[in-house]
This record gives sequence, structure tokens and C-alpha cells, in this order.
Amino acid sequence: MINNVISPEFDENGRALRRVRSFVRRQGRLTNRQQQALDNLWPKIGVEYQAEKLELAALFGREVPVVLEIGFGMGASLVTMASQNPEKDFIGIEVHGPGVGACLASAEDENIGNLRVMCHDAIEVLENMIPDNSLEMVQLFFPDPWHKVRHNKRRIVQPPFAELIRSKLKVGGVFHMATDWQPYAEHMLEVMNGVDNYLNLSENGDYVPRPSSRPITKFELRGQRLGHGVWDIMFKRIK
Repeated sequence: MINNVISPEFDENGRALRRVRSFVRRQGRLTNRQQQALDNLWPKIGVEYQAEKLELAALFGREVPVVLEIGFGMGASLVTMASQNPEKDFIGIEVHGPGVGACLASAEDENIGNLRVMCHDAIEVLENMIPDNSLEMVQLFFPDPWHKVRHNKRRIVQPPFAELIRSKLKVGGVFHMATDWQPYAEHMLEVMNGVDNYLNLSENGDYVPRPSSRPITKFELRGQRLGHGVWDIMFKRIK
């Protein structure tokens, strides 16, 4: 497994200059449960990176809508979504080793069969492994907001990234983002409004209420108790 999800840095014309990480990789120490899950379950649920397009129907053994999540953390929400939506298949990308192990272990506990996990550069996975016009939804929940102005260029949501996501969505597919940092929410909204062939699903042209498709996390509940906000943004590919 190559633990390196990164996003490119672009010049004012949108040309890629070089790759910079969209967040700092923090591996941490694996628990015994997480290590055992990686050892025993990765061969069953894990998908190794290879620079060729996946056959999604072959990957899951059926042809149903596919949801892809970038940066699933410890995997609790992703496993919940897969459990609650057996009529869909889910692919998760995460670079935090303990998170991948925790997700695999939880998937086994819930006897989840409609989930596959990857541990690689999300941009490379999208570019080289995910077929165009193949996804029902792409999810990006609580990415690193890179608070300092000089680090804003590291934010994964940039115009070329939004265009890449659009190319992987089916027409009618949705890019769903969520953040608890309002300046980043405003940045996401500005980026998405500037990309062609997307429709904001907000009635007010800004944010949507948290949809039932995104389970609320313990982290989010704690934030709510502290008065912190969360902003959900959903844009649909229209052509």
C-alpha cells in the first residue's frame, strides 16, 4: 500500500506545476486489531494501485451505482453508509494506516460485502483507475482546510480537481463536500461555482442541509455541542 494522497499545485492558468500534499500524513501506531485487519482483510477488501482502469462491475461482481469517498478517516461513516445502502457499492480512499485498518475491521464486524478500500494518491486513482462517467457520487468529508493563507494552495478542492471529479461522475451524479471550517466552505463554493456543467443543489445557491446519506459523526456531534457549524455542499453534473 502506498500511503500518499496528494493534490497538485497549479499556476494562475490552471497548469499543474508540481504535486503537493493536500494534508500532512500522520501514520500513527497500529493497534493489534488494526494490524490484524490489514494482514487478513486487505487481500479480500483492499485494492492495490495499478495504472489501468478498473472494471467496477467485475470488482464487486455486479453492476449497481458506485459511490467513491476520498479520505474516510477511521471509516465509521463509510462502513455505516455501505451497511445502510446494500443496493450500492462503495470505494474508499484513505492514507492513514490505522484508519484503513479500522475500516477493514469494522467492515468485517458488519459483514460488509459492498465496500472496497484503497491506500494511494487519490488524484492518481481518479486519473488512472476510475473510468469516466462511472460514479453516482463522490464524497469529500472534512478534508484538511489548511487554515493559513500561504497554505490555501494545498486545499484539495481547486478547479482542476473539480473538473476531474466531474469527468468521473455520470451525468446526474453528485459531488458532495462537507467541512466544519467556514472559510473553506466559502472557498469550495467559489471553486464549484466557477466550473462549468455543475448545478448547485442548494435552493439558495449556497449550502444544503446535511442529507441523510451522510451519517453524523461523533466528532460532528461534539462540535455541535460546542456551537461549531458544518457546511454541506452538493453539486450535480448536468452534462
